[in-house]
Amino acid sequence: MEKFVLEANNVSRRVEGPAGTLTILNDVSLKVVPGEALAVTGPSGSGKSTLIALLAGLDQPSEGEIILAGSDLGVLDEDGRARLRAGRVGFVFQSFYLVDTLTALENVMLPLELAGDDAPRDKAADWLDRVGLSDRCDHYPKQLSGGEQQRVAISRAFAIEPQILFADEPTGNLDDAASDQVAELLFSLCSTRQAALVLVTHDMALAQRCDQHLRLEKGRVSGARQ
Repeated sequence: MEKFVLEANNVSRRVEGPAGTLTILNDVSLKVVPGEALAVTGPSGSGKSTLIALLAGLDQPSEGEIILAGSDLGVLDEDGRARLRAGRVGFVFQSFYLVDTLTALENVMLPLELAGDDAPRDKAADWLDRVGLSDRCDHYPKQLSGGEQQRVAISRAFAIEPQILFADEPTGNLDDAASDQVAELLFSLCSTRQAALVLVTHDMALAQRCDQHLRLEKGRVSGARQ
């Protein structure tokens, strides 16, 4: 296992607009080791979601280097970055992004089937049991509460046993009780699985639980804690 599961060095992202060049991120650097949690905070428009997309290889920086799971994203094409993410990277978002026409069990099975796992149903059922949803396997997303849907999404993310999990406002659509439950689940699973966590959040209580805290303002790092 690599010393750093994620490393960004002097990463910037610029786009061309009607008024000229717009700098979304400017000279951002960070390092995350396995089992470590990094919180990314900042006001809306500060570049948090752009940073997540770059770190996960969903977008490419204008400058700088990103090394994910030991591979330099800059030397990989889109297919290569997708292959790197498969089985190594999990995602949890504010919007749950479950497939409405699939049951909870089938939603968790989906990435396992895409990865060619030989026992997707058994593994999916096991993960739903771990998050306390063994009695909801046959329910469709619309039959589940917001907190339950997010737990299904977490099960889907962890079913592939990722080295790193990117979570973008995972508690943003939940009430306080469900938010606390989902947060506990995220930190517990990351700890037991030694998966790194990169967490974008407006919740300072969540940020304080992380090992590192990176604050962005206008695309720049305005504060960092390790």
